[in-house]
Amino acid sequence: MSLWSAILVGLKEIWAHKFRSLLTMLGIILGVSSLIAMSALVQGMENGAKEALIAVGGLQKLRVEPQPLPIEQRHLRDFARGVTLDDVHALQASAPEVIKVSPEMRLEPQPTLAANGKFHRTWMTAGVWPVQLEMMEHTIEHGRMFSEVDNELARNVCVIGTNIRDELFGKPEETGEPVIPIGQQLTINGYPFTIVGMFQHYESEADRKARLLREQELAAKRAAGETNFASGPKRSRGWNGGGRRGGNFAFWIKNNTVYLPLNTMWLKLKSGQTNAPAVPTLTNMELKIRDVSRLNQALTQIRNVLMVTHRGVEDFTFRTQEDWAESINVFIRNARMSGGIIAGISLLVGGIGIMNIMLASISERIREIGIRKAVGADGADVFIQILIESTVIAIVGGAAGLLTSFGLIKIIGMITPTDNAPVITVGSMALAFGASVGIGILAGLFPAFKAARMNVIQALRYD
Repeated sequence: MSLWSAILVGLKEIWAHKFRSLLTMLGIILGVSSLIAMSALVQGMENGAKEALIAVGGLQKLRVEPQPLPIEQRHLRDFARGVTLDDVHALQASAPEVIKVSPEMRLEPQPTLAANGKFHRTWMTAGVWPVQLEMMEHTIEHGRMFSEVDNELARNVCVIGTNIRDELFGKPEETGEPVIPIGQQLTINGYPFTIVGMFQHYESEADRKARLLREQELAAKRAAGETNFASGPKRSRGWNGGGRRGGNFAFWIKNNTVYLPLNTMWLKLKSGQTNAPAVPTLTNMELKIRDVSRLNQALTQIRNVLMVTHRGVEDFTFRTQEDWAESINVFIRNARMSGGIIAGISLLVGGIGIMNIMLASISERIREIGIRKAVGADGADVFIQILIESTVIAIVGGAAGLLTSFGLIKIIGMITPTDNAPVITVGSMALAFGASVGIGILAGLFPAFKAARMNVIQALRYD
């Protein structure tokens, strides 16, 4: 019997026992669809985590920040000065592995912002150079970033994130119209500043869907003539309500950022503080290196330059994104392994079902097998025929599982929405389909071997 004829026989057997075949393939269908769905969810989480990592500069970015002196240098504490602009200029001149340097001077503790009679305390208010826009992967949606001239002249200008706009000027989804406070005034600890730019809104996929849903609900209420949208006094709904959770923390920081010129921060906000140092001291420096593969060489080069400017006093340390990237890889690897084991068990159960139905099919076709052997078929022919039939069942079940996986992912997304949209990959589909075919072949080995060893005389006498 030719291969094509054997496949047709297998398809006829499936069609002849439709309900039994469907139940048999159900394990394979669920196994394949769950494996693809698991892979798509994990891929979506990986994409979201890497997106958050990129949103704060990626592996190319590292930070230099002050640290307490090591024990062996405690006697040099009077010479410790922290991170200063001299360090920035020295790295620009003497560290070729560094392609960008951005000083940062934060206003601490959390300052009070005020506008339109509203007050808000924000976590990130910093004086920076304009290069910080590129360093932190920010995008200006309205207005502009302040310029070098603004910094040199210490102008009272600032750029804000969308959450600052929401708290002080109102949310567009509540007002029903765009809220773009460019040119408006706000005060930072009582000092007036003009808003010259606003960043775009950063959000995860789940937050985006939730926002669109809220906007639709509010639009429907307005269309119905409702005007009272508030449900009690305005309040924080906790960390989850603010979007400050998991991988969204990077987006939360960017939306709650206020940037102003570095000279403005020092001359008008920091220098007047009672505990201010005699020279401008930075909170940290953000650096971008030329090549991630040369990270160790870059760190050595940066340290050597800073040890010269600090006169041998090691009152600084480095912070990279390596731990974050490694945590992402470990989490994704564990998620894939655990999800793959669960889906593999489902496929194994489906394989057991195929083996069971093939054994039942052989019991029904004992006389047919005896006749085939009597007219010239040998054990190998029977073995191949049974094996092909089990494989055909697995192939059909695998193909159905591929189709089912799309619906399963949509159902999971509606019931338990994740921060990132699931991503179905060709690799996961090929792996799941290949696994189902392999399970079908393995499940058919024992029934095929049993049928091939069947005695022709006993088979012909079977009634």
